[in-house]
Amino acid sequence: MFSKELLQDLYRHMEWADARMWATVPMTGMCDARLKELLVHIHVVQRAFLSVWTGGDWMTVFRKPDEFASAADVRAWAKPYYAEAHAIVSASPDDRLSQPTIMPWASQVEKFIGRPPGVTTFGDTCFQVTSHTTHHRAQVNTRLRELGFD
Repeated sequence: MFSKELLQDLYRHMEWADARMWATVPMTGMCDARLKELLVHIHVVQRAFLSVWTGGDWMTVFRKPDEFASAADVRAWAKPYYAEAHAIVSASPDDRLSQPTIMPWASQVEKFIGRPPGVTTFGDTCFQVTSHTTHHRAQVNTRLRELGFD
């Protein structure tokens, strides 16, 4: 079980760590394809979960790297997420954290793992976003180093 305070801390950290990552990403010109793919993926997933939490059309958030001319365009699209996510987590009543959350992509997960996924809660999904972002942020940082950026 996650507390709202823990999730708020994790989201503040995610925003800070993402900002540190973005401070190193070259903003002008065309971005390395793998780097751009990772950056778009991170923020598509963040937005997909936010859409589920707010009852939006999660399919509309899926974007492809070639839809962005530069990393700066990806960053501009991604940046508003943090305030929106903070607002959702902060405004959620404590009991929402333990409420089941239906993931619209559960049938795709079932095909992949060969069984229905277990019940997931709002708190679980909030934590998943921060964990997923951390994982791929590490990949971004590795790619930046490979490209000579520190």
